[in-house]
Amino acid sequence: MLNETLKEHHIILASKSPRRQQFFKDLGLDIEIRLKPVIEEYPERLRHFEISDYLAQLKALPYKTELGPKDILITSDTIVWHQKKALGKPKNAAEAFELIKSLSHTTHEVITSVCFTSTNTEITVNSVTKVTFKHLTDEEINYYINTYKPFDKAGAYGIQEWIGQIGVTKIEGSYFNVMGLPTHLVYQTLNDMAKSI
Repeated sequence: MLNETLKEHHIILASKSPRRQQFFKDLGLDIEIRLKPVIEEYPERLRHFEISDYLAQLKALPYKTELGPKDILITSDTIVWHQKKALGKPKNAAEAFELIKSLSHTTHEVITSVCFTSTNTEITVNSVTKVTFKHLTDEEINYYINTYKPFDKAGAYGIQEWIGQIGVTKIEGSYFNVMGLPTHLVYQTLNDMAKSI
């Protein structure tokens, strides 16, 4: 359905995430994967969705000069916001343990921003989902880290994996947003853009 709407357009996804790539396939879209290195740093003054918005827009910068008139570039970023700070991706098992331990028996927010860039417009949308974990034992945390090695994930966990199945007690908002893409917003924004470019 969306592929028909966008048949005159060329969708470029700048993401190496297999989960995000699969989401676009599930939406029925033909996409090109195009990757460029970006240093993901942001000003310390930014808070909450300002961080993920900034990073999603930052990731679009290297591509802007090469976009054609019918190209739509999609870049995105996901952060975990907890106790008034952003939790990034862990560098090692010890850091992953501390991150997950801090989320145990609390509620945090997962924020994903998606930036849509064409030659004449840039639109950034974001979605916030609240996730509550049960009390996680040290054994459960270590088992998850050793088995799933979540070093490429913000907050050191993937909700679709074992720890989400046994540990998440409540979700408020989009489940797919926690996995890395607010698919409902992507669908709506692409529909709107198809009419304007």
